[in-house]
Amino acid sequence: MKITFLGTGTSQGIPVIGSTHPVCLSKDPRDKRLRVSVMISWKNYNYVIDCGPDFRQQMLTHKVSKLDGILFTHEHADHTAGIDDIRPFFFRQGDIPIYAHQRVATSLKRRFDYIFADENRYPGAPAVEVNLITKDSAFKIGDLEAIPIEAFHNRLQVFGFRILDFVYLTDIKTVEDEELKKIKNAQVLVVNALREEPHHSHFNLEEALAFVALIKPKKAYFTHISHLLGFHKEVEKKLPKNVHLAYDNLVLDL
Repeated sequence: MKITFLGTGTSQGIPVIGSTHPVCLSKDPRDKRLRVSVMISWKNYNYVIDCGPDFRQQMLTHKVSKLDGILFTHEHADHTAGIDDIRPFFFRQGDIPIYAHQRVATSLKRRFDYIFADENRYPGAPAVEVNLITKDSAFKIGDLEAIPIEAFHNRLQVFGFRILDFVYLTDIKTVEDEELKKIKNAQVLVVNALREEPHHSHFNLEEALAFVALIKPKKAYFTHISHLLGFHKEVEKKLPKNVHLAYDNLVLDL
């Protein structure tokens, strides 16, 4: 199984438009971050978790010609705004499966009603096959099982996912003990680490490190990073040996 980090930035990406912050002006390509998303590939399957406003660019960068489905963590724009760009996949493959909480599906239908229309569809509009998911039931993607992990983004419920020994959690602030059991014995953990200062709805660096220490994965990677965390090269030096900052286009072979 291959994990491709399509984007590792927070909602504004890095560089932030118009910013003169030193990280936004960095020449290190690892400091340039698109909106957060990963692609999980094995055999002939490609699934992505979230499709933000940089989705088209990410698909072109990685020359993706087939998309088997999209798993949504939650409805915020930096995780969903690229859904219209599934059109080329739809034209070749037909309806694209999506996997989402009922609340997220309702939000997408309201914002992108033309994609979900049952009648009088615009000829150029894509279409999706909606698969509603709950925290209590695993679901199939290709020939593998995905396990939803419920967490909270301040007070907003979000989903992370476990696929084999890989766990992906982003935009989280708290996880209930019962859900932590689903993460037990994970070999690779991806989790958000926004900045050093505390934040009301995201792990900061200290909280992310404490979460890694609790879970004890073989390796951990931080994502959903803002420019306020600092330069990639400098932050990486401060981390434990089994913990790394993810960066755009990083590929893990599991």
